[in-house]
Amino acid sequence: MDHNPDKLRLAAGAGGPAAHCRAGPGLFRPEVDSHRCEGSGDCMKVCPYNVFEVGRLGDAAFRALPLRLKLKSWAHGRRTAYTPGAEGCRACGLCVAVCPEGAVRIVALQV
Repeated sequence: MDHNPDKLRLAAGAGGPAAHCRAGPGLFRPEVDSHRCEGSGDCMKVCPYNVFEVGRLGDAAFRALPLRLKLKSWAHGRRTAYTPGAEGCRACGLCVAVCPEGAVRIVALQV
């Protein structure tokens, strides 16, 4: 699935989240809601800091899902986004803007 070009244009445009991508690394991190994420990979495609990877939802996490969400996850190949590079996040918000499921949010870290 390709990213939503309208959302990306809005995010990258003047005044959009990417225009304010000035936070230092380690001040913010993205969180992915595995109950919502369908593993489309849009976050991974637009992130300029290589924060995201898309992979298979682990067995323990899959078992912990309610039945309805297990079926949804199974239908999408049990794919979900992970944030192994979270320490590089600069809080630009492109990932939030393009996620079709609204599964990504940026949170400030307590420093």
